[in-house]
Amino acid sequence: MDDELKALELQCKDCCRCPLGKTRTNLVFGTGNAKAQIMFIGEGPGEQEDLQGLPFVGKSGKLLDMYLSLIDLDREKNVYIANMVKCRPPHNRDPKPEETELCLPYLRKQVKLIRPVIIVCLGRIAAQRLISPDFRVTKQHGEFFKKGEIYMMGTFHPAALLRDESKKKDALSDFQRLREKIEQLQINIY
Repeated sequence: MDDELKALELQCKDCCRCPLGKTRTNLVFGTGNAKAQIMFIGEGPGEQEDLQGLPFVGKSGKLLDMYLSLIDLDREKNVYIANMVKCRPPHNRDPKPEETELCLPYLRKQVKLIRPVIIVCLGRIAAQRLISPDFRVTKQHGEFFKKGEIYMMGTFHPAALLRDESKKKDALSDFQRLREKIEQLQINIY
């Protein structure tokens, strides 16, 4: 599986299906344990992610790491983190629907190779594309939906929490619900 994931990453490095591939500094493919049963999917890389080639490494990444540690998760040990698009949209704008659509086959292949039991969508864009087009993060955060064999939950994007700290309590509650679902499904994270 790791070889297939590496091959997919190499394929993504050559991608210029949309304009984002021409303006990126680095491809931001994903990070974490390729055998993880829990996967986090954000919308797209920001400036720090583009510079380092890894998802969620800036201030929002530090916040995500803190929430993960509160429920015994760790980006290197027991989760895998990716984004809807693998290249940074200019000025950290939201990825356009056509950019997301062109990058979606890569994400689908990542999910197929990793085979998570739970996917947590970080932010509106990921949740609306992967859970439901009418998903509302402010109303449905922390709720689980089953799609095929995968349990999916949407929560606030860490960058949104940095902009509006009043939502941090809700996000913490979402991560506690995630921990409860992990225990309910008897997922071994150790």
